[in-house]
Amino acid sequence: MYAVVATGGKQYRVQEGDIIYVEKLNAELEATVELDQVLAVVKDGELVVGKPVVEGAKVVAKVLDQGKAKKVIVFKYKRKKDYRKKQGHRQPFTKLQIEKIEA
Repeated sequence: MYAVVATGGKQYRVQEGDIIYVEKLNAELEATVELDQVLAVVKDGELVVGKPVVEGAKVVAKVLDQGKAKKVIVFKYKRKKDYRKKQGHRQPFTKLQIEKIEA
């Protein structure tokens, strides 16, 4: 059994026991989070697709970690104009473990 959920503007295919990294969620460590934007569910080989979400379906996950990804260097410059700008960016994330898919 697996499901396709949407969170943070992205879609993830998840099964029970999976560990995924999603855009930062406001949740404490070890707290449970319910992802209710379930777009599709496959149960016993039968596909159920929502319009746009599956009614009554949700995915329960546990927050394992809150952190930041590796640094990405953003370098802008314009040739011949002596313009250079160097920035770093670290995207915050939430690490989730999928505990249960209810559909």
